[in-house]
Amino acid sequence: YTSITRVDGKRIIRIQADVDDKQANAQEIMASIFKKIAPDLKRKYPGLGFERAGRQRDMQDFFAFLKVGFMIALLVMFAMIAIPLRSFLQPILVVMLPAILFGFVGAVLGHLLMGMSLSMVSLMGLVALSGVVVNDSLVLVSAANRFRKEQGLSPVQAAISAAKQRFRPVILTSLTTFGGLAPMIFETSVQARVLIPMAVALGFGVLFSTMVVLVLLPSVFVIVENMRHNIRRFWFWMFPLDDAEVSQDSQVPRVAKEGES
Repeated sequence: YTSITRVDGKRIIRIQADVDDKQANAQEIMASIFKKIAPDLKRKYPGLGFERAGRQRDMQDFFAFLKVGFMIALLVMFAMIAIPLRSFLQPILVVMLPAILFGFVGAVLGHLLMGMSLSMVSLMGLVALSGVVVNDSLVLVSAANRFRKEQGLSPVQAAISAAKQRFRPVILTSLTTFGGLAPMIFETSVQARVLIPMAVALGFGVLFSTMVVLVLLPSVFVIVENMRHNIRRFWFWMFPLDDAEVSQDSQVPRVAKEGES
């Protein structure tokens, strides 16, 4: 009350507070202010406006940057995965979508288990997690594609063979990753408190995603391969070609000439 402060010619009043993280969440408080308190004050005092400032403004800018960075990371991962798999469908439906979604679920469950709230550092861990959890899926899909190409197995047989061959490496990779992050996850010192949410997101996300992907991924692989097979058969039925030869991995028979059995 002893000074008048203006920003861009408008008179402002700065409202700030320190929040005890053990008893309350700053993001929930800010959301409640903008959702419940601010509308009532705007109706009572026409022309009144609210803006985030200080640390809240920095977090808002960080979230906007994180969205762009996450999309760029997904595009880069898609390009890197699509090249070795030689497919545009498998990287999305088979490799990235199940692993990333269940990785995020595991990260959230890990925060609930540890009694922690999602923070800015947790979101950074989620972005890093999206690049880590696709490794196991990529290993399984590559093995299944190799079985189909080299041995001519059906999608079901290829998925079963890949799961049997890569089960141990996938499990060991995830367990060692979680074991390496465990000291930081269960650390209680003040110095490590800043990095603990990121370790929780990475560790529990990798662990949960691996357990689910080992069961879900072979099924998704079979569904996608059967879908591709049916689409190709429908295409060649709609647009038949004389002496059309289809690639071996599609398992679509040669279109017969007129008069052939």
